[in-house]
Amino acid sequence: MAERYFTEDEARASLPRLRRLLSVVRRSAEVGARAGTNGHARSNGHVPAPGDEPPLELDPQQAVAEIEQEGIVLRDPVRGLVDFPARHPGGRIVLLCWQLGEDDLAWWHLPEDGFAGRRPLPWPLEI
Repeated sequence: MAERYFTEDEARASLPRLRRLLSVVRRSAEVGARAGTNGHARSNGHVPAPGDEPPLELDPQQAVAEIEQEGIVLRDPVRGLVDFPARHPGGRIVLLCWQLGEDDLAWWHLPEDGFAGRRPLPWPLEI
């Protein structure tokens, strides 16, 4: 499948469904982490927000497949961290960055900078 490039509006429009999908993925990842430590691992303390409840009919593998099919890059299933590939108006590929718990899409970074290099939107005219 060809790589998809998102606009900010397209990425924002996907957030409601993405919240639900990532909630399913996150719960599964946390259970797996606790199982791998004989149940001694601690939860990250995430308490689902209203509307953050996963659809019961969806399993984690289906959720990951749907995320990837949309062209969204799942970076960290426990944190619910994703990137949306985008094309800066100057032509350079950038990543719109979002994670569960954030109210809105508010960050971007260059592919080589990763999460540590997140910068607030809007992006500058030149990069």
